[in-house]
Amino acid sequence: MTKQTGGKRWGRKATGESAQVRDGRPRRSRRNTFREDEDLEEQINFSDIKRIGVYLKPYLKQGAVILAAVLSMSAIAVAIPYLTKTMIDTVIPSKDPVKLFTLGGVFLVAIVVYELLLRYRTVAITRVGQLMLKDMRRDLFTHIQTLPFSYFDSRPHGKILIRVVNYVNTLSDTLSSGLINVIADIFTFLLTLIVMFLIDWRLTLWSLVLMPLLVVYVLFLQHFQRRAYQRLSNKQSNLNAYIHESIAGVKTTQTFVREREQFQTFQEQQGQVRKYWMKAVHIQYLMWPGVQNISTITIALIYYLGITGMGGVQVTTGMLIAFVGYANNFWNPIINIGNFYNQLITCSAYLERIFETLDVRPEIEDKPGAVELPPIKGRVDFNDVVFKYEPDGRNILNLVDFHVPAGSTVALVGPTGAGKTTIVNLLSRFYDVSEGSVCVDGYDVRDVTLSSLRRQMGVMLQDTFIFTGNVRENIRYGRLDATDEEIVEAAKAVHAHEFIMELPQGYDTKVEERGSTLSAGQRQLIAFSRVLLADPRILILDEATSSIDTRTEEALQAGLAHLLKGRTSFVIAHRLSTIEHSDQIFYIDHGQIIEHGTHEELLAKKGAYYRLHESQYAMIKTANGEEG
Repeated sequence: MTKQTGGKRWGRKATGESAQVRDGRPRRSRRNTFREDEDLEEQINFSDIKRIGVYLKPYLKQGAVILAAVLSMSAIAVAIPYLTKTMIDTVIPSKDPVKLFTLGGVFLVAIVVYELLLRYRTVAITRVGQLMLKDMRRDLFTHIQTLPFSYFDSRPHGKILIRVVNYVNTLSDTLSSGLINVIADIFTFLLTLIVMFLIDWRLTLWSLVLMPLLVVYVLFLQHFQRRAYQRLSNKQSNLNAYIHESIAGVKTTQTFVREREQFQTFQEQQGQVRKYWMKAVHIQYLMWPGVQNISTITIALIYYLGITGMGGVQVTTGMLIAFVGYANNFWNPIINIGNFYNQLITCSAYLERIFETLDVRPEIEDKPGAVELPPIKGRVDFNDVVFKYEPDGRNILNLVDFHVPAGSTVALVGPTGAGKTTIVNLLSRFYDVSEGSVCVDGYDVRDVTLSSLRRQMGVMLQDTFIFTGNVRENIRYGRLDATDEEIVEAAKAVHAHEFIMELPQGYDTKVEERGSTLSAGQRQLIAFSRVLLADPRILILDEATSSIDTRTEEALQAGLAHLLKGRTSFVIAHRLSTIEHSDQIFYIDHGQIIEHGTHEELLAKKGAYYRLHESQYAMIKTANGEEG
């Protein structure tokens, strides 16, 4: 039944420390708390920015229409100064009212069309941007559902939550307006430059004299700005993680009267957010004044050259006014492009976190060629199983070997940390073995699809989870097509029906998040009903009755007797009274099965199980004596 010899010290990693190689550089999410900052990349990863294109692709047709409208606006913006030049230099001196009213009408139509296009652009770009954000948030949420338990164990849940909500929201302006508008700004810039050269090439070259200064200024700022927003994203993540932890532990905080200490830690965390927010803002707002000052100096230079004629520049009044308008058209796109680059630098810090999450590969997934597990009978075989969490870590299970016939009930007992839960986690394939194999009806669990394996298993954990909704919906979660009659039948089988009917609206009673309005025992009974409703062939009960009082537990055992019959069941329990009638009892210690047999056989051996049984029996007698 068991083997207890040592095993080789190698295995597959099964933690959340997944490294992803991106552009030849490994990206690793290390374990951290709300007091620790996450790792930062030194340089902008432009592959992150390119990946936004994946979310733009489904909306290319809409984007093309929006771009056409935006380019039309740019063309109107370029035409207006030329029309102004024509009005001042030609139409007004000619004193021709027909030309004057005609050109005025052209002005009016151009402005109306421009405003209509502006409204369309604003609404359409916002719609496409929000659809892109929806797709990105969908991908994040869907991907997170596939990640292993170890991913969530290795980092605060608040740091995961902020990526799905806050960081995606931060991209809103960039995706809503930046991508298409920057194309239009580049078009406007080039078109304006061409017209300026056609009007006066000398004055145009003078207009570009400060351009190198602008390029140097922008490149100088971008490094500091990105680092500032990376640090800010870390502090926001830490604060979010702390708030999430504090809300989850508020009952403990109030029980030990630690509100003041919690508040002080909160103040420290939000103080860090404010500090780095202000640093980021100070750097960000150096961009706009710098570009604006260079623009103003350039326009002043144009006026000076136009008035003095220095450098061979000879212009009319209308040409000078038009040229100043073109200078604005020339510098406004540059300012907009600078602002977009500004946004891009800011967003790169958040994109880094978003795509880092999307790049974490599920450690447990269907291998190529995995087959559907057919309806099973429930035979389970552990064949010389060795398991370790880290490749160079210690063995959690060491050559565990046992074979359970279909329909048998097996109890796993032993001290905390002995490996009991690990055994059932390997059976459900929440982790993969390091050596050996786990088979169900002769199928290696690694060779079948996860969905077909887990559909035929029912797992009841000690830490039960109740979703927001009513009692009926929580039980139906085990099988979504179950009828109300089947739900009631499952609840009756585990003796949950009695307390459910005493609730204000019975099965329609609303329960709050995590079932906070129910007792621990009530939550477990509802979760038990949910598992049994799924009608699994293999049933796993991991300390499933730990929060149920003795009287309820006795009734529960009686109700479960016929349901366990014909199923393969693995029961982990510290109360030995709940597993006395098991077909086999495995006593596990230090990752090995050191004793196995029926309750009577193990008592007769007077080994580890016998000592555990006697210890519990003595405690019960002492408690009964004190109560008497």
